[in-house]
Amino acid sequence: MASTSLNPKGKFGTAPVFLTAISTILGAIMFLRFGYSVGVVGVYGTIAIVIIGHLVTIPTAMALAEIATNQKVEGGGEYFIISRSFGLTIGAAIGIALYLSQAISVAFYLIAFTEAFEPLLPFINEHLPFAINKTVIGIISTLLLAWLMLTKGASSGMTLLYVVVGILAVSLMMFFAGGPTEGFIEPDTFHFNKGKNDFFFIFAIVFPAFTGMTAGVGLSGDLKDPKKSIPLGTLAATVIGMVIYIFIAFKLGSSASEADLANLDKQLIMADIAIWWPIIPIGLAAATISSALGSIMVAPRTLNAISLDKIVPIPRLNNWLGKVKKDNNEPVNATLITCVIAFFFVLMGDVNAVAEVISMFFMVTYGSICLISLLENFASNPGYRPSFKSKWYISLLGAVMCIGLMFKINTIYAIAAIVLMTLIYIVLSMYNRKGDMVAIFSGVIFQISRNLQVFLQKRKANSDDAWRPSIVAISRDSFDRFASFDLLRWISHKIGFGTYIHHIDGYLSSETMQKAESAQSRLVKMAQISDSSVFVDTMINPNYMNSISQALQLPGISGQENNMILFEFNKHQEEGCKEIVEHLGLAKAVNYDICLLSSSDKDFGFNNEIHIWITSSDYQNANLMIYIAYIILGHPDWSRGGQIKLFAVHPEEEVVEQRIKMQDMIRSGRLPISANNIEIIPKAEGITNKEVISERSRDADLTIVGFRSEKVKHDGHETFMGYEKVGNVLFVNAQKEKEIV
Repeated sequence: MASTSLNPKGKFGTAPVFLTAISTILGAIMFLRFGYSVGVVGVYGTIAIVIIGHLVTIPTAMALAEIATNQKVEGGGEYFIISRSFGLTIGAAIGIALYLSQAISVAFYLIAFTEAFEPLLPFINEHLPFAINKTVIGIISTLLLAWLMLTKGASSGMTLLYVVVGILAVSLMMFFAGGPTEGFIEPDTFHFNKGKNDFFFIFAIVFPAFTGMTAGVGLSGDLKDPKKSIPLGTLAATVIGMVIYIFIAFKLGSSASEADLANLDKQLIMADIAIWWPIIPIGLAAATISSALGSIMVAPRTLNAISLDKIVPIPRLNNWLGKVKKDNNEPVNATLITCVIAFFFVLMGDVNAVAEVISMFFMVTYGSICLISLLENFASNPGYRPSFKSKWYISLLGAVMCIGLMFKINTIYAIAAIVLMTLIYIVLSMYNRKGDMVAIFSGVIFQISRNLQVFLQKRKANSDDAWRPSIVAISRDSFDRFASFDLLRWISHKIGFGTYIHHIDGYLSSETMQKAESAQSRLVKMAQISDSSVFVDTMINPNYMNSISQALQLPGISGQENNMILFEFNKHQEEGCKEIVEHLGLAKAVNYDICLLSSSDKDFGFNNEIHIWITSSDYQNANLMIYIAYIILGHPDWSRGGQIKLFAVHPEEEVVEQRIKMQDMIRSGRLPISANNIEIIPKAEGITNKEVISERSRDADLTIVGFRSEKVKHDGHETFMGYEKVGNVLFVNAQKEKEIV
């Protein structure tokens, strides 16, 4: 059956992916520094470096194969995968850093290419009227490579790539066919040496040799079948490269002395072992030029893909970098920029320090790819069905190894790389405020939420000795008065959980569903603007009572059942209060604590002072009222100079006794209110509690009053009326006394 991922514009198969990757893996470091590694840390130490390095590269290659067999990988390769998984802003921050490392890699490989001319320079300078050095050769090579890519494009580069990989293969065969160096008697380099250069210093030098396995992914936009070519080419290059490096380590250790291998003046020690020494400089030239070719083909495509996403905050620059040649689809402008960057670093002549930064960016890229695979496996997105499946623990290993090795190699460079990408992300976020939460994050959040909810329900964490408010509020006046929404978001800030439901009159139909969707969008916007953690929803019912009944049976967003309901009414409209009072029995039946907010025109005033009123007949409500007051006061809207005042109304003969009781509670810490903010008021004959409250709390921003169910049965809605002079009043009824601990 034909692949469904075929790219009609693609011109390459699997071979270019493999050749680009293997030629980058078997590159400059193999010829110039691998012998040094064997000389310093020994054969087994070097093999340890190879294995540890591949604990990064193999999980990355497997993660890459997994992702590539699930989604269509378009132009940009690694950038495309990261940006479509983590979102454009995060993807661009990593992608720009990745592009810079790819572009600088061109210069790195070209400078290494000039090392191949070291044995020939004396001969060349003898026959020229002027002397040349390796820098001149590097400049000429850069200009020739730039001319090739700008005029001929990747197709000609790919033709040359076949040639140089063939030379590379011949050079390796002649190296393995060679014998020991002159004077070498018996192997002395198989042990693990512990000299002045420690293991991770050598690891830092050698590790970039293994980082080329994703080089072929950058050709994704030019592949006929990316889902087939990327996994097969990448995994083959990674495994074959690892095997070759292990054999090279054994060959070097059994063919040259420790002193010769560790001598940087003999960095082409492989030439002394090969049966025909010139093949090693030729192989070095082939390997480095092929690596440079691979990088100069990949880097412009990464930059081109970034520009096509319009993520850079300069539209004209995006358009310019996004242009391609019509005849061969080559990103000519992006290639020009890449060549300029490469030329600049070639002029510097030494990019050893920059090479470590390059490794940092590649490590971040590899870690991101492993993290994508890990998160996709955890998120269990039904749309994520790759034909090649890695294991989550392999991806986790790759991600952890990337982070750990970054700091082991060079802590300063690791921090610098992370800071640079963070700054890029901040700048891009300033110009791309729309946000790009993608399915991978949504899926992870969903799985975390699902698991936590199940865990909490099993543990029954919402017990009396660990009480937290889990409130559901229901209102039909959500967009006329915001008091109940504000109160809910204050209570659910950090400590509690809040669900806000907007009631819509009517029967369920397409018309009422449109109203519900519109209302929910408005509620979500309210939540976003107020920066609240309230979960909002709508409910369609022919009458208010049905919505209350359903709301009382809803599970809480905390994973536990809700334990409190919040009603709201306009204190100047008795009908609204009457309707709520008629339905209080429903909340009592399910053992919910009940809050009624009586809204006034003053709203919450200056968000500064909360008054709590306690009487001898409603001590059961007292602790809940104090809890609510403290939770509200902890919100940033109230925290500046806010205070709680507690008023206790008692018959005159009980005042002294109650004052002593209050003082004992304060000393024991069971009443977390300053003695200066507590006032015990003798109840005078002929004066009602409402009159006292109205007089003392007329300037309070929120007044909290307890009520008893028996009182409501006797007086009905009048229980909550008669507070016209006071601002917002919150009436509280606790089904069970809460313990302040």
